[in-house]
Amino acid sequence: MAESAVPQLLDLPQEMLTFTLLKTSTSLAPRLGRLTIPGRSTISTPHYIGNTSRGAVPHISQDNFRKHTHIHGVYVALEDFIEKLPQQTPPVYTLECPATESALRSFIALSKETLLVLGPRRIPPVPCPAANTNTALSILTSVGFRQITSSDYVAAAQRLRPDIVVGLGDIPSGQQQPGLKRIDKMSDRTEKWTKNIISGRRGLDKTVKNPKASYEIFAPVLPVSRELQSWYLDHLVDDMLEDISGLVIYDSHMLAELPDELQLLPRLSFDLPSSPQKLLYQISLGMDIFTVPFITDATDAGIALDFSFPPPRSASVITEATAGVLTDKKSLGIDMWQPSHATSITPFSTGCTCYACAKHHRAYVQHLLASKEMLGWVLIQLHNHTVAGAFFAGVRESIAGGTFEEDKKAFEAFYEPELPEKTGQGPRVRGYQFKSEGPSESKKNPPAYRMLNDHKEGLSEAPTPDSNADAKDLERIGFAESAGS
Repeated sequence: MAESAVPQLLDLPQEMLTFTLLKTSTSLAPRLGRLTIPGRSTISTPHYIGNTSRGAVPHISQDNFRKHTHIHGVYVALEDFIEKLPQQTPPVYTLECPATESALRSFIALSKETLLVLGPRRIPPVPCPAANTNTALSILTSVGFRQITSSDYVAAAQRLRPDIVVGLGDIPSGQQQPGLKRIDKMSDRTEKWTKNIISGRRGLDKTVKNPKASYEIFAPVLPVSRELQSWYLDHLVDDMLEDISGLVIYDSHMLAELPDELQLLPRLSFDLPSSPQKLLYQISLGMDIFTVPFITDATDAGIALDFSFPPPRSASVITEATAGVLTDKKSLGIDMWQPSHATSITPFSTGCTCYACAKHHRAYVQHLLASKEMLGWVLIQLHNHTVAGAFFAGVRESIAGGTFEEDKKAFEAFYEPELPEKTGQGPRVRGYQFKSEGPSESKKNPPAYRMLNDHKEGLSEAPTPDSNADAKDLERIGFAESAGS
């Protein structure tokens, strides 16, 4: 693809979603784009959308989402809402709203300007013990493992009417490379399921007068080579191209093998990055939109993200970073469980404009974490999303200025390659967030009243290091004094 300064406008069905490429060169290069849906915030790409749990970004209520974040889109998983389907009708299906509005948007109280993307599974998904079938995808709801058929997923899209629906993909669980027979099934099933979601959208179009009541479809691209899924990709290009508005990429290396006819479509990455460096690598290949689970992972661990793109601009730092000779790399985050923050009245990051940095300091946040106050994780989450937003803004400026590759090398040399290790205990988690380990498995959360029980029993059992309830914790809340009296 020849470099062009003239925007390339992609006209898609119903003139609802438009994706404009503002700067690109080859198929494997960073690119600037603009994703627009009438009535929603315009998303400049590369960018990310918020990853949700039951329709809300973890730790952030919807009012704080509107007041204190600049997240323009969210990804919502259907498996969060269909606990006992089809035996029982999920509450989200019973909500009555006008035909021109999204029932899912009303159910989760999402602001009207925020882009709403619906997919079948959470990001990242918990592996299911039962394999997918020819007609159904295995999912994990809050009441256990189940399956959702392709027809049920189509019906869900028609009822809930998000802005974008991610097509069902037969993606195997686990890390093993699937065999040839399994790959054939993946292609056949994904092709059939994609046609089903397209047929369902076409049927919906015939029943509504307002095209805004419909939705766009992002088709999955399987995480195998183009040769092994050529049959599916050929059908995607020949039979379904006019009906899809974007692609979902499960393996970023597939960007090099996309057919030319699919190159101009927006790309949503489900190839989950574990660090900002992995994000930069995918961006360098031409990825457009991301879900970034490590933002919430860091928040749960009590880590305040602390990085910027490009890295600090002092002459000596840039020279050493570009040459790869920096000896002491900077951490990507601040572990707020460390005792050194107990008396610090500085913000997480100097110059950060987030609500947490503007109103509070490190000592207060560490006190909240030690007291198991949820506000601590709320403040860290607000900060971490601000850092992520500024990171992507810096990336877009760097691509526009033609310095992305240089800045990427400087970033990799300046910062540690991975986020800090978790040292403290995070907030309570739900059982379906983790894979079951079978009989006699350890509990995911400590007993809620462990400290009180210890006091009642005369503190007979010493607190464990993992509990974050050491002697200082007991002394702070007065337990140690009472026990000694």
